[in-house]
Amino acid sequence: MVDPITSRLWMYRILFLVTAVLVVFFQILPLDLSAGRWPGPDILVAVSFAWVLRRPSYVPVLLVGLVFFLTDMLFLRPPGLWAALVILGLEFLRSREHLSRDLPFPLEWIMVAGVLTAVTAANHMILFVFVVDQPNIGLTIIQLLATLLSYPVVVFASRVIFGIRKIAPGEVDQLGHAI
Repeated sequence: MVDPITSRLWMYRILFLVTAVLVVFFQILPLDLSAGRWPGPDILVAVSFAWVLRRPSYVPVLLVGLVFFLTDMLFLRPPGLWAALVILGLEFLRSREHLSRDLPFPLEWIMVAGVLTAVTAANHMILFVFVVDQPNIGLTIIQLLATLLSYPVVVFASRVIFGIRKIAPGEVDQLGHAI
């Protein structure tokens, strides 16, 4: 018999994978709904950051690394660079998850903004150092701002649709273990 806590954990991991597949699917659809070809938000990064600050066990590092490595391949980015930088940002946030439990949402949003800005700047600088073709810095900043503005929507959708909320201080699982 499968432990209900373990099955719930795997259910959310599969849900993260399905969410990632759907996000990538809609990004590669040949639809041009934009007015002026402005870059949209990186929803996958926002989902990963939002989930790791709420339930770190739902987004294991290997799953996130695999998903972002595959998106690097699909979107013709340098293989592994964006994946590695997102994992560094994700692990930074994961290590501070217990501190962010008591933070109000605006401070959490500022923390995510700082991490995402650092990840984006590191990506841009590494590509610049190795003379790799990259989008204009203005477009990169627009995508960063779009991702930061979409973060509250992603957090709200994660809470309402998927039921992913922050772990309350002192919360225990069904077996009485601290989460």
